[in-house]
Amino acid sequence: MAAIRKVVFPVAGLGTRFLPATKSTPKEMLPIVDKPLIQYGVEEAVEAGADSLVFITSRKKHSISDHFDTAFELETRLEKGGKLAQLALVQGALPAGVRRAHVPQHQPLGLGHAVLCGRDAVGDEAFGVILADDLIKGTALGALGQMVQVYKETGCSVLAVEEVEPDQTNRYGIVSTSPHGRRTEKVDAIVEKPDPADAPSNLAVVGRYILTPRIFDLLEQTTPGAGGEIQLTDAIAALLQEETVLCYRFDGKRYDCGSKLGFVQATVEYALEHEELKDRTLEYLRDLVAGD
Repeated sequence: MAAIRKVVFPVAGLGTRFLPATKSTPKEMLPIVDKPLIQYGVEEAVEAGADSLVFITSRKKHSISDHFDTAFELETRLEKGGKLAQLALVQGALPAGVRRAHVPQHQPLGLGHAVLCGRDAVGDEAFGVILADDLIKGTALGALGQMVQVYKETGCSVLAVEEVEPDQTNRYGIVSTSPHGRRTEKVDAIVEKPDPADAPSNLAVVGRYILTPRIFDLLEQTTPGAGGEIQLTDAIAALLQEETVLCYRFDGKRYDCGSKLGFVQATVEYALEHEELKDRTLEYLRDLVAGD
């Protein structure tokens, strides 16, 4: 089975939970220690073998494009100043040979519509989707890379899942499944944000997908739901009627950086692993706790 070469990043959302910080700065550009969320996602995609990145964006999110562009003045100053380590960090934001496209989503019509906007850039091949505010720290391999291995073995669409607290099912797409493999299960049904009393399980779809190109036709046929949004979950439910769809319990830890608490948790834990900061951060946290 062919590799996954293209990954779609839906980044057109308004990020209202982080206002006023996101009034002029996309939430995907908020930093976890010293890298913006979107760069963590890009690094995961490249590690998984992607060489084409498709950003579904809005007209106000130029800073995402700017982050991956050449910063000639900055790079020149760093080079002349002998700051080669910093220069490598700036130039390494997008590895050589990796292409990117920026596709506008003119109206905020939901995740399904955002994915559909990427159709021309993706073409007739399976592709990945990364939601950058779901920051996933993999173990030996990132979550998308793990899913690519499943796709190569099966040729099936793959959804990343994890168990959530039963009272949180109304925040996620929830799947019911049947046995398949050690970390994979066959998706039998999927429902968007069910009330806990109606949820078929507590197995939630989180921000990583591998989808076959059939999803585009089904998205075009999907009737908008509440708020006029086209739900990716509805199109996946239709895909289940035609193809096998698997879900995958990834090896790693997810931080919900779309929430303030998740963002703080990620910042603290990544600082505890940062070569320059880990010792001082740990000392600070110990002193803080001892002071209580």
